[in-house]
Amino acid sequence: MTFSGLRIASLESRRAADMTRLITKFGGEAFVSPSMREVPIEPNRPAIDFVYRVITGEIPIVIFMTGVGFRYLLKSTEKHVEPQRFLDSLSDITTICRGPKPAAAMREVGLTATHRVPEPNTWRDLLKMIDEGIPIANQVVGVQEYGVTNTSLIAGLEARGAIPETVRVYGWEYPEDTGPLESNVKEIAAGNRDILLLTSAHQVVNMLRMAESLNLTDALRQGLHRTVIVSIGPTTSDMLRESEIHVDMEPSHPKMGHLVSESARDSATLMEKRRDVVKSSAVKFQKAVLHMEEDEMATPHSQREPLTREPIPAIDEHPSQDSLFMKTCRGEPTPRTPVWLMRQAGRYMQEYRSVRSQRTFLELCANPTLCSEVMCTAVERLGVDAAIIFSDLLPILVPMGFDLEFVKGDGPVIHNPVRTASDIDRVKPLDNPQDLGFVYETVRQTRKDLPEAIPLIGFAGAPFTLASYAIEGGGSKQYAATKQLMRANDGGWSALMDRLTDAIIVYLNEQIAAGAQCVQLFDSWAGCLSAADYTRFVLPWMKRIIAGVTPGVPLINFATGNPELLPLLRGDLRTVVGVDWRIDMKSAWKRIGHDISVQGNMDPTVLLTDPKTIRAAAQELLNEVGARPGHIFNLGHGVMQTTPVDNVIALVRAVQELSIREE
Repeated sequence: MTFSGLRIASLESRRAADMTRLITKFGGEAFVSPSMREVPIEPNRPAIDFVYRVITGEIPIVIFMTGVGFRYLLKSTEKHVEPQRFLDSLSDITTICRGPKPAAAMREVGLTATHRVPEPNTWRDLLKMIDEGIPIANQVVGVQEYGVTNTSLIAGLEARGAIPETVRVYGWEYPEDTGPLESNVKEIAAGNRDILLLTSAHQVVNMLRMAESLNLTDALRQGLHRTVIVSIGPTTSDMLRESEIHVDMEPSHPKMGHLVSESARDSATLMEKRRDVVKSSAVKFQKAVLHMEEDEMATPHSQREPLTREPIPAIDEHPSQDSLFMKTCRGEPTPRTPVWLMRQAGRYMQEYRSVRSQRTFLELCANPTLCSEVMCTAVERLGVDAAIIFSDLLPILVPMGFDLEFVKGDGPVIHNPVRTASDIDRVKPLDNPQDLGFVYETVRQTRKDLPEAIPLIGFAGAPFTLASYAIEGGGSKQYAATKQLMRANDGGWSALMDRLTDAIIVYLNEQIAAGAQCVQLFDSWAGCLSAADYTRFVLPWMKRIIAGVTPGVPLINFATGNPELLPLLRGDLRTVVGVDWRIDMKSAWKRIGHDISVQGNMDPTVLLTDPKTIRAAAQELLNEVGARPGHIFNLGHGVMQTTPVDNVIALVRAVQELSIREE
């Protein structure tokens, strides 16, 4: 089977000629445009320091991610360090190569890698190989990086007790001649390419960058929707999905030859399926327009939400990926609505009070076994569809230099708040994520103790709420000190938000690496801000967090107090927006956009009534949502302390009974 004259685009750079030859061999019309070039970082003092640390024995394990990176590392340090000393040191330590290319580069200088990651050579395969017999706990592990940091790999190494030390030896830039790339982007946007072959995640990044520079972002996305996209392997596919671009196929092996030959073999089928998807989307759009409500018809086109949704694929094969909760996060239809509750393991339960009475709250949070026991007990007793780790928003502040105490009757108190730009200098970055190792151990222990089919949610405070605690020193009604620093325009606010954001990204990725299937951001105090202030003083850092969390892992973004913020809470398509009780869910979802899943939003005080009232309120909320996939039933805030446990059980059962959908 051949391409039969189809127009095949590729963004291959290093092997552009080989790609052109293969496409032509299999009957395609080749449009190959180099999309990037690897640029050494010179002078590279961090690389020189890295090599010296290997030579002196400070770094006993080194991971080489790419062959060209290994060569650049040698080249960038050869004028400063005797090359043979470095090579001799590498032969004496543990070296791990992510696939055949770095292993081949090592062989060129007479070295043999201690370990080589098997196909498809992803960061997940690397961590799996480590788990199968490479001891890294308490070891400094050097990592030769791509142009950007693989946060998932770093978090995975840290979760296994290692101390990663990264060295970046080259970056990714446009090719010197960008003309062919510009042409391919324009032609894809115009619908003049049939199949796009991608061999690197960085190709996706530079394609989108080029489209933006040409003011063709929307047109490119529309063109890509009509184009068959074939990805060489999981890492590239992750980047595509993270960029909200579909993947039609991966070859059986992550090799260029397999990519081209199998694309040619299946091209007719792939083209037919893609045409069906495009046709189906158009039909759904037309039907939706015909049946749109009058108020929606009156809405300007630019303000309307997308009317169709393509579910997001699961990122691994953990049994909980097939749960109602995870499917709903991804936008898949489910036989009923999943339900879990914020603070479902809390002071309203006698089991919790018994455990809590014997220790302080922080002591409880630092005990993974008890934290797991508290949550698993709640999950079993209530019958909910998901678990969230038992912890608190604020322990992350302790290794950052804040003196935190939970005072009886007053709640959390920060004894050394920051109020000025100069105060921010004493806020420490989260340089050692293992300072919060008890939280990651709570994730591991809870994941171990839960039934495999129940997904586990990790969480963190959002940067604005954490910043407010750090500035106010505790709870507040006016947030005057917070807003004063926020508006001071002296760099203090940005510096604090930068440090909190960096810490939150590491913290959440560590939880994911330890076993969480989903994470949630709690922005309990964001409601004190207008939409304009949120956009200016919070949104840039929220975007960084959403971009920095492990691709494909659902992220619930929950802010309370101001429904005007809802459209600002949506990020990429894996983001789930949490909704509080101050707005009806139908209106909320319309503001957010139906291409994003939502969570919420029954008023917690309903649980203070009686089972009949609770059931009626649950039915009312379910009626607002209708049969649209993507709704997770929850409260609009946490379970209140005075709530009867039987009422919570009654709510869970009501949702599970009332939301059953007919086949």
